[in-house]
Amino acid sequence: MPQMMLEWAKTMTWKGVHPFVELSRTVYEKGVTVAKEAMQAVESRLERKPLLTKWDILIRPACAV
Repeated sequence: MPQMMLEWAKTMTWKGVHPFVELSRTVYEKGVTVAKEAMQAVESRLERKPLLTKWDILIRPACAV
């Protein structure tokens, strides 16, 4: 199943560019947090729509392709 999902993800495009897709089997520890400054950098790229649910956001790329 993971291979099928990876192949499907590789078919997506954004402005004609295909993503680099790789399976990560890393297990992350619970309770690990991101520094406040690092999170602010991420938050500055998020665009939330008032009429949409809190999980439906647009993430603006950090750099133009």
